[in-house]
Amino acid sequence: MPASRRFPLVLIGAFLALYLVWGSTYLVIRIGIESWPPLLMAGVRFLIAGSLLYGFLRWRGVPAPSWAQWKAAGAIGILLLSCGNGGVTLAEHAGVASGVAALAVATVPLFTLVFGRFFGHRNTRLEWAGIGLGLAGIGLLNLGSNLQASPLGAALILFAAASWAFGSVWSKSLPLPAGPMASAAEMLVGGAALLLGSALSGERMTQMPTAAGWGALLYLVFFGSILAFSAYMYLLKHVRPAAATSYAYVNPAVAVLLGILFAGEQIGVEECVAMAVIIGAVVLIGVPQWRKVPASVATPADALRGELSK
Repeated sequence: MPASRRFPLVLIGAFLALYLVWGSTYLVIRIGIESWPPLLMAGVRFLIAGSLLYGFLRWRGVPAPSWAQWKAAGAIGILLLSCGNGGVTLAEHAGVASGVAALAVATVPLFTLVFGRFFGHRNTRLEWAGIGLGLAGIGLLNLGSNLQASPLGAALILFAAASWAFGSVWSKSLPLPAGPMASAAEMLVGGAALLLGSALSGERMTQMPTAAGWGALLYLVFFGSILAFSAYMYLLKHVRPAAATSYAYVNPAVAVLLGILFAGEQIGVEECVAMAVIIGAVVLIGVPQWRKVPASVATPADALRGELSK
């Protein structure tokens, strides 16, 4: 297969991994924290995934990151994994439904545009309109019974979304290791930070995890971390940040459906309206990111659109 066609197929696979796998991880996290302390589970998840990926890459001859690359990867790992994923895990432990957590995280593209201003990106009027609509959606979401019942969970989930967005934008200008080694280094540092947070907060295992708890951890390690997170870091290097965070269009619907079917979660009218508003805002700000650009400045994302239109 020609390299020009293999590249779009890799992009398609990476997007599918984010859309479907990450949409399911919200429910799996909820299952996991029934057996594991939240920060401990998240830390073990990323430390195992990072160690496996790092060991495999070194065995394949990939050079170890330099000190500058370790520092850059560590900063992004703490923002995306320790603060981002750790915040989501803590929010679900505080009582936020998995579907509502996914919906709140759908605000990542909105935060991405806001933080992009710090790095010289200029937003269009359409993007600012999307940000305003998204803020209205966040307000509606907080009127729902789910987040009102857990103010701490609401604060944690928005902090997680903001941390993830800032790390995603900042990563574009840092000297990260090439390819999957960036994911491995970030997971190692982010996982270690989560385990430190677990120890400092006094988390303790009171009993052995159930079979479902072990299964959730393994799913999060191999699918949610090694597969999906590596796909996300790949996309951050090859498409615009708002395109890489477009999984926010699909994850809430996947998470809400799985939460209703398998966990008996209930989503109120306010949350349903908020879902429509937030996803509408994310689609609105995605329009400028996916518009046509001249061939001389085309990105891999533009190449993907051209390939799909054939």
